[in-house]
Amino acid sequence: MLALRLGLGTHPMVLLRRLLVAAASAGVGFLLLCTLGWALDHPAGSQSRLLWCLIPLAATVQFAVATARTDQSTLPRSGLSAVGLGPSRLAALAASSTAVTCTLGSAVALLFFLHLRGDLTGMPFDGDAAKLLAAGRPLPLGAVLTLLAAVPVVATVTTWLALRTRTTTGLPPAPVRAPARPAAATAPTADADPASDQALETATAETADAAQAPDTVVEETRVVTPVRVPDPAPAPAGLPWGVAIAAAGLAVETYASRGGGGTPPPLPGHFDGSSAGVLAGWALTAIGLALAGPGITHLCGLLLQAMRPGAVRLLAGRTLMAEARRIGRPLGVLCAVVSGAFAAASLYGPGDERPFGALTGLGATLVIGCTAATVLTAFLEARQARFATTESLYRLGAPATLLRTAAAVRATTILVVFAPLTWAVAALAAIPLTT
Repeated sequence: MLALRLGLGTHPMVLLRRLLVAAASAGVGFLLLCTLGWALDHPAGSQSRLLWCLIPLAATVQFAVATARTDQSTLPRSGLSAVGLGPSRLAALAASSTAVTCTLGSAVALLFFLHLRGDLTGMPFDGDAAKLLAAGRPLPLGAVLTLLAAVPVVATVTTWLALRTRTTTGLPPAPVRAPARPAAATAPTADADPASDQALETATAETADAAQAPDTVVEETRVVTPVRVPDPAPAPAGLPWGVAIAAAGLAVETYASRGGGGTPPPLPGHFDGSSAGVLAGWALTAIGLALAGPGITHLCGLLLQAMRPGAVRLLAGRTLMAEARRIGRPLGVLCAVVSGAFAAASLYGPGDERPFGALTGLGATLVIGCTAATVLTAFLEARQARFATTESLYRLGAPATLLRTAAAVRATTILVVFAPLTWAVAALAAIPLTT
């Protein structure tokens, strides 16, 4: 009930993102149910179709976790632990909200699926896909519930694990207060100098006279509270591993394409001549790009600060270095997805017939849309994380144009670095498939 009230009382933009998560969950649930309907009439090859549904499922779960991280109602605050809302409880609340959102999407998918089969009436498209979805056969209840529960269960568990780690280790450090000078330090000792005692008595008398005079202002000593400056985060360690895995994936693709002895697996769209080795190399390349994303983003920040940078380049570079772990991984995943889409589109010429059906288009739309939405949500989370820094710059007199220019420099640098990288990986990944 608390998670429901928090969800209804959140900002409209948060509700919009949760509606997008529900829509993505509905799309994945519909793909899983369509795979079940196809398997009722065609048992052979249904496992491969079910495995291909894991790609949009992973993209949807990633988007759901990113949406939960940007929800301000589940952020840790001082004093909440006293009323039982500690880090684990707040993570559980965020996971509950994610479960409700994904369950709503799965319910919509079930209704849409039953209408297309013709089991329910009242919609203009009732029974339009009755032959494709095996309308003459009864649906196994256990299989339907299992497939529909896949997205809510996986998204809920992943959200709880991700936010539990963030809330326990991502809190800002507490300020360090200067130790107060003990009162005994001002008291005269037995070995004290008589001149020091006389000076202390004189200062005490002057203070008493000043306190008696009504027009005299007594200056009070202010204790400055220093704040512990956190150490800069180290560079992400995944860049060498990501580059190595991506290079290994491209090598596996090239070797498998030259062998020519592999049996093409049953894939949507029927890529002729694509053996399992080529697809395994493609998967390795995508994993390598996802691992190398934070390191590439950190390297972009370093390059911005090279060659005697000014205030704009220095601010943009330091910001990219600080946010490399937060936005680098979604950028790497987006690079892998877009390069895969370009490589698949390059297999056919302008006049060739593309054997992609409606379900393949739905799956591709879910993957690309969820990945792009995850990147935008990660940028929003980074903006929320540097809110205190932005306010400090404004108080110091920094103009708003400086921050806007730094943001534009960051976006341009990311685009300049990741766009050629995506095109190069797509071109290299398409060579084994087209030769």
